[in-house]
Amino acid sequence: QLQLVESGGGLVQPGGSLRLSCAASGGTLDYYAIGWFRQAPGKEREGVSCISSGDGSTYYADSVKGRFTISKDNAKNTVYLQMNSLKPEDTAVYYCAVGFPAYPLDRDGFDSWGQGTQVTVSS
Repeated sequence: QLQLVESGGGLVQPGGSLRLSCAASGGTLDYYAIGWFRQAPGKEREGVSCISSGDGSTYYADSVKGRFTISKDNAKNTVYLQMNSLKPEDTAVYYCAVGFPAYPLDRDGFDSWGQGTQVTVSS
């Protein structure tokens, strides 16, 4: 089973940028869909973005469309989430996950998860 480790979180001012990384070990990401999810205190974990296996189609939640970009480096077995124009409402713990989801931003179907990285957007 794949092991996933997220990094790149931190404290950033509104309007700033961060790039999250999700490094995989114990196998290749090539055959999986890879998703980014986030969970704010007191809220459900929600899908943020996903990149599919095969053609690498990308999907975004409406709340981040145009601001976040997901990408994958096959040589490094790593997926990234570039987050620009960050807002206070983006504050959450961000998780990456892999699996074979029926719907790209639905938690069901993702069965290997990282430990999460905290993103805080505040002045």
